[in-house]
Amino acid sequence: MKITNASRLDNDELTAELSRLARCEREATAALIVHLAEFDARRLFEGAGYSSLFKYCMEVLHLSEDAVYNRIKAARAARRYPVIVDRLESGALSPTTVRLLAPRLTPENHQELLAAASGMGKQAVEELLARRFPQPDVPARMRKVPGRPVTPAAELTRSAEVAPVAVERPVVARVEAPLAVPALAAPRAAVRPLAPARYEIRFTASAEMREKLRVAQDLLGHAIPSGDIAQVFDRALTLLVADLSRKKFAATTRPRRTRGQSDESRHIPAEVKRLVDGRDKRRCAFVAPDGRRCDQRRFLEFHHVVPYAAGGKPTADNIQLRCRAHNGYEADLFYGPGKRRTRRDGTGPGTSSNSRARPGNRQTPQIRAACPRIPDERGQTLD
Repeated sequence: MKITNASRLDNDELTAELSRLARCEREATAALIVHLAEFDARRLFEGAGYSSLFKYCMEVLHLSEDAVYNRIKAARAARRYPVIVDRLESGALSPTTVRLLAPRLTPENHQELLAAASGMGKQAVEELLARRFPQPDVPARMRKVPGRPVTPAAELTRSAEVAPVAVERPVVARVEAPLAVPALAAPRAAVRPLAPARYEIRFTASAEMREKLRVAQDLLGHAIPSGDIAQVFDRALTLLVADLSRKKFAATTRPRRTRGQSDESRHIPAEVKRLVDGRDKRRCAFVAPDGRRCDQRRFLEFHHVVPYAAGGKPTADNIQLRCRAHNGYEADLFYGPGKRRTRRDGTGPGTSSNSRARPGNRQTPQIRAACPRIPDERGQTLD
């Protein structure tokens, strides 16, 4: 296959080519799964000297372990229910989501279940299966991580695996002996839905964190006699979220009157932060020309619609939430490509308020009225 130089394509050509390549990849993946299913049924890997299809795919087809695992599961499911192939080719399902659905598919429910999962990602499919096929709560427990060769840095954090889960009955944490871990065990999900509104959560804790948990259990002895890990973590996270919300968005149940500030100040008052937080629903408010709003909730920053450099004021009407990527993107539109501000460590765009909304965004008329016409490197103005 000839690979063209993508840098020679303009934006529209690059977007169209990317869509075409994604479609070709889906078609190729669906074809691979169909052939893999037939190859598996004939057990041709045995004649080639391999004891399993998994080893054949790894060593002959040079696929990654995750790709092999998902595609074999999808191939065996597609052999039983051929409709899966069409949904793979259209992009409604992926090998990963088919692998998750496969154990629950039956001749009676496969059409309805596959249709319900179409268009969903991995997490959404896990949520769907948890609603349809709820599992019992797992007991809260702590156990020492099995010994294995580790680097000095990793040795500092290896101590206990904590699995706090939401449970309705009191569960006392217990310490177990090290357990043997299969050499090829698949990594467990950090958060796994069990049933509607019930999740299993697993992570590895340091010795210091384990000691803090013990102290918290002791201090909460009267309120939580069982020492239930889930209840302890729920209380701790409730306080943590409240503290972070106060620092980031000035969230409080007893707001104080603002002391006022200079008209030239770029400081965003606490009252404005609270209004913007409630209005934008703690989510990036960037809207693309096609009407799609960004759904990012992490790395949120306060963005001046009319840039501060163009006279924009820190008022609720002129401040919106932006994720770091879209705050930097609009900074590029105002300053020019590659001019967005970076963090002190140089790792990425920081909180830049001097940015301008892209053409087609809701605030474009305001920006055009307030901002000077700045030429780009080709002598053309940004608007």
